[in-house]
Amino acid sequence: MKIALIAHDKKKSEIIELAKKYKDILEMHELYATGTTGTMIMGETKLDIYRLKSGPLGGDQQIGAMLANGELDLIIFLRDPLTAQPHEPDVSALLRLCDVQKIPLATNESSATIMLEALKNKTFVIAQ
Repeated sequence: MKIALIAHDKKKSEIIELAKKYKDILEMHELYATGTTGTMIMGETKLDIYRLKSGPLGGDQQIGAMLANGELDLIIFLRDPLTAQPHEPDVSALLRLCDVQKIPLATNESSATIMLEALKNKTFVIAQ
């Protein structure tokens, strides 16, 4: 399964802790991340992650292109809903593509935990 990991600046510590907790599950999958998030997760977990550009510098659009091409199966995007993001149109487009392509999207730690537990328990089913 191909999984993308993304986090706004104020959520990077949360995604790192999530990656640490579910390292055994995540290492069984092909991981992608926006630049800074991927670098930080790799530094803390030693997971192999394909790093794209930083979100504001085009990484969100790269993830969006992968979504549009059917190249991702799950997105964990820990968003900061209380801070204005200069690349908000790119974020909105990414969320819309997840809905169009029927790709599961976790936007907070609780929903990400549910999805990772489903992977752990082998109850995750990809929509066709």
